[in-house]
Amino acid sequence: MGLVVGALPDFPWDSLGPYAASARAHPRGIVDLSVGTPVDPTPKVVRDALAAASDSPGYPTTHGTADLRAAVVEWFARRRGVPGLDPAAVLPTVGSKELVAWLPSQLGLGPDDVVLHPATAYPTYDLGARLAGARPVAVDDVVARLAPGAPGADDVRLVWLNSPGNPDGTVLGVEELAAVVAAARAAQARTGKPVVVASDECYAELAWDEPWASGGVPSILDPRVTGGDLSGLLAVYSLSKQSNLAGYRAAFVAGDGALIAPLLELRKHAGMIVPGPVQAAIAVALRDDEHVAEQRERYRARREVLREALEGSGHVVDGSQAGLYLWTRPQGGPQDCWATVSAFADRGILVAPGAFYGPAAAGHVRIALTASDEHVAEAARRLGGR
Repeated sequence: MGLVVGALPDFPWDSLGPYAASARAHPRGIVDLSVGTPVDPTPKVVRDALAAASDSPGYPTTHGTADLRAAVVEWFARRRGVPGLDPAAVLPTVGSKELVAWLPSQLGLGPDDVVLHPATAYPTYDLGARLAGARPVAVDDVVARLAPGAPGADDVRLVWLNSPGNPDGTVLGVEELAAVVAAARAAQARTGKPVVVASDECYAELAWDEPWASGGVPSILDPRVTGGDLSGLLAVYSLSKQSNLAGYRAAFVAGDGALIAPLLELRKHAGMIVPGPVQAAIAVALRDDEHVAEQRERYRARREVLREALEGSGHVVDGSQAGLYLWTRPQGGPQDCWATVSAFADRGILVAPGAFYGPAAAGHVRIALTASDEHVAEAARRLGGR
């Protein structure tokens, strides 16, 4: 066990300690915008569903209740433009991070296999590949990396997409998603070995810019992307962001039934089961659009306050078309992210350095919208020199 842990990178957020201490020394205390953890109440309709299901003496089903899987199917059709999903091809997970971390292992990947992930990305995609003994490769252009003759193209077994992206909030359109799917399928046809495309879509309900705000963020399972064929495709989703359910560990994966079935069998053996009351809460949360719209409005208002303050204080916001973050750098070009973190900490504001998200991100910082209205207003005052 020590060998496995020793082979892993340090947990990134531990390195923020000195900057957090500096921010806490501010006369009015710290405003922590470094972590995307929800702070608003869990919706009453969801808490009521959890309470109603709390008499739960028996073991829950690993596959999820029929009602949960039906709610996921309904949600995909209503909110994501994905009709006719097979309920058998839905699997609840204990939050989405555990699936991201363990999917390469659960797919049976190993030392001869390559896992592609975005160049600017949440570090768990890289970590999951390492846990499996596979080789993580950060890429900006997946299609080029899968092309015949590209280095390692024939060894790619898993492609991670993240749209909307964490930390930069970028969104992949239908054409971009379809190009990745086509490239993965061409690589599979060329080598005779499977290439899975898994898309982490947990910020999809938090779109700010057009065309995504009115037209919706497309899913990897969208028929315009897949041509009606879900083979080799998985969509991962979490209710932590849209429904303030981070503490429930409420998430699911859906897509190709031929991939879901062996994942289900493995998870049965390993006891990776979402608690029964949480399953009931997920079903209710997915069927209630009202609380999602209310939460989206809270984040929209905070985003406007922070963005105005950032741009008024000499910062530029890049990307950030969707999601819970503002991807920020000083005017005049990127600077070392740790210098930017330090400058924010001097104002009592803690932000996340881009270095957490790969070398390509080292000129930016990530600023979360997950703080109370009062803390967001306080951060804006400090950025304005007050």
